Amino acid sequence: MVGKTTGSTVTRRKGTLVRRLAATFVVVAVLALVGVLVSRIVSSRLHGDSSLVNLYRTWDSYDYQGVYDISANILRRKTFNNAALMLHGYAAFFLSLSETDTTRSQDLLDESINALRLALLTAKSKTVPQLEYMLGKAYFYKNTFSSYYYYADLAVQYLTRARKDGYKADDIPEFLGLSYASLDITMESISAFTEALLVRESDLLLLSIAEQYYKAGQYVAAGQYLYRISQDCKDEKILLRSYLLRGQIAVAQENYADAAEDFQTILKKNENSADAYYYLGVIYEKQGDSIKARSQWRRALRIQPNHPGALKKMAEFK
Repeated sequence: MVGKTTGSTVTRRKGTLVRRLAATFVVVAVLALVGVLVSRIVSSRLHGDSSLVNLYRTWDSYDYQGVYDISANILRRKTFNNAALMLHGYAAFFLSLSETDTTRSQDLLDESINALRLALLTAKSKTVPQLEYMLGKAYFYKNTFSSYYYYADLAVQYLTRARKDGYKADDIPEFLGLSYASLDITMESISAFTEALLVRESDLLLLSIAEQYYKAGQYVAAGQYLYRISQDCKDEKILLRSYLLRGQIAVAQENYADAAEDFQTILKKNENSADAYYYLGVIYEKQGDSIKARSQWRRALRIQPNHPGALKKMAEFK
């Protein structure tokens, strides 16, 4: 009887051990399966088409359209994800510069500004200066589409903040100079343009400084920069603008013969210059010949029906 009881006990123990091993195996198998599923989900989140890892990888390859699309997908799930907002703003900005459709370009700039301003609210301190710099540039280009320069003050605001916060970029002085010029803040514009010249001299910068000195009534200084343009400029458009400004300075100094020569030079190169005809009319007016003056203004209006100067003069002589 004892032997039988012992054998039965051993058999029961073996059965219990087998069941426990089987149960353990099932638990381990289930945990392994769950681990694989979780790993796949995490990997999909980290490395999928709409992941931050893929977003940064696409940014590093300068694929702005790709960055724009991926960041847009991320923002649909997480509206205020800072990294996605920042890179979406950057991508929209660069896409706007390459866009040939003006309306689409403006829409992209608006999208860029909105994303960058949201990103700025939660940005880490080390990324704030760069965000301010990009916002300043976005507002600068937005201003170029505005007839009334509504955004130049915001361009100045963010660019100066970026500099104050330690951001360094060679193009900041030029953007500031152009923005100040849009706002008719002449001396600040001259100062910024002069700083930009120290970084990179160009005929356009020289002309911009000359235009600001003309506005300030500093004709000698303006003439010095125009002379520098005349020495080596190969850009026909800049040359024509420099002739026009030189003629305007000559008119202001009552040197009408030299002024007329500059305007005639423009017409030899571009017979459809409404400004040249307008200023020739101004010369005739100052010389007391109103008939010839009106004739020149009518020519200007045939080329440019909305020429403000010619319209005003013709209204005055009615």
